[in-house]
Amino acid sequence: MQIELQRQTGLSYVQQIKSAIAERIRSGLLEEGSTLPSVRQLAKQLSVSLMTVVQAYDELEKSGLIERIQGKGTYVKTHLTTLFEHPSDDSPLGHEKQNANSSRQRQAHANYQWQFAVTDYLPRAQVWNFEPHGPFPGGINLSTAIIDPDLLPHAELNKELEKALRESPHLLTRYGPIEGDLELRTEMARYHKERGMNVTAEDVLITSGVQQGIDLVARCFVGKGDVVIVEAPTYPSALDVFRGRGATIIPVPVDSEGMRLDILTALCDVHPPKIIYTIPTYHNPTGTVMSLRRRQQLLEIAESYHSLIIEDNPWGDLSFEASPPPPSLMQLETDGHVIHLSGFSKTIGPGCRIACLLAKGTVLKRLIGAKSTVDLGSPLLTQRAVLAYLRSKHAKTFPKQLSQALLTKLQAVLTALEQYAPPGVRWTVPLGGVNIWITLPERLRAEDLLAASRAQGISFLLGSACYPGEPEFNHLRISFANAKKEELHRAVRTLCETISSLLQQPRDRWGQEPIL
Repeated sequence: MQIELQRQTGLSYVQQIKSAIAERIRSGLLEEGSTLPSVRQLAKQLSVSLMTVVQAYDELEKSGLIERIQGKGTYVKTHLTTLFEHPSDDSPLGHEKQNANSSRQRQAHANYQWQFAVTDYLPRAQVWNFEPHGPFPGGINLSTAIIDPDLLPHAELNKELEKALRESPHLLTRYGPIEGDLELRTEMARYHKERGMNVTAEDVLITSGVQQGIDLVARCFVGKGDVVIVEAPTYPSALDVFRGRGATIIPVPVDSEGMRLDILTALCDVHPPKIIYTIPTYHNPTGTVMSLRRRQQLLEIAESYHSLIIEDNPWGDLSFEASPPPPSLMQLETDGHVIHLSGFSKTIGPGCRIACLLAKGTVLKRLIGAKSTVDLGSPLLTQRAVLAYLRSKHAKTFPKQLSQALLTKLQAVLTALEQYAPPGVRWTVPLGGVNIWITLPERLRAEDLLAASRAQGISFLLGSACYPGEPEFNHLRISFANAKKEELHRAVRTLCETISSLLQQPRDRWGQEPIL
């Protein structure tokens, strides 16, 4: 377990160690029952005093994340899953079952204790954060930002896959160009030109999803200690990538117009950014849209500090507005500061894993080099199928149809929130995309709500996953695109009733300390 301690963050070593271990626990990298390094081992590894590690472990234990057993060691506490599966089981039998589970898990992990000698460099990963406490069969899943498969063009895509194989049986027997199939890149350039961007096929790199695009940029341009500015809150998996590169991640709050550029400007004087990561159109998780004025100002900031901007645009075509959003950053800029990412997997089929990265000049050449070290090019068969689909008549009308279907779902959620949400609960009204950001009264933690909601068959994403450092604990994200309309009304009603119930309980009945 590699923890990078930084001297100039304003956080003590105790706080940094505590936060690093807590992130691993929260994301599932450290499983319940896992044995943590001894105080002496961790102090030696990090070159800190024994007392520093003792204090960090004390803080983690107070937060309910770890437990120390005299003569045996320090473990990730096993009550976390049990709490979600049996939130009201305070009986002696319930405690007996919990203790038995803890003992079994500790014994299972003891067999792999030697693996702590193999250092890892993965500080956080949100792969389990969307379903952080195991499978969720039979429930209503509002945690993942995916679209109901019944709304996606799977029949049309299957048809194009079969056709591509029939007409070009050699597709599975050879590599395609690392930068992507030329015909698909040409089609992607045409697609983005229609949206006002001055690009050609030479400016296009096909990636295996937007996530890979973010990773390629980080591989090329982010090293240990480099400053990366992100919105707060933001897309959790982007944080995973930047943290994995050892970046100094600095969050900037968002409001109804997007990233707060007054705060960004003040930060840049002290911490000049290498990368600015933003989702200006239908922001994830809030659904807001950055104003044209701020987009122009953001480009000026990037020019002043020679920064690269990653413009993440996963939901650009899924608009609920009568008028289009402001021009993209890629459309507005002229000097090569913007790397634009457009995803097609989410709106065509998540299994496609096809996205488009746009960049100019040597930046793109270096990104192609990074792509060659990762996978030597995205699957050619999938590229050809997506190409054929994008050329079809269905693809021209589908985004508008899908947006209308999603708007109907959104309206069901908003109606239910208006009807059932207790006083003090606030939420965003997204202008596009698939997410709603909900803020609870400050005295109620989203972790406690998730525990109670899962017992009622409802799952959502903890807002704390969307922050890079010390997170806020009274937010949650619900994604409305996957559930059926009738399920959404029932889920939101249940969620609101659960909030009301928790607010009426004494504070000491609300579960464990915040997971940091």
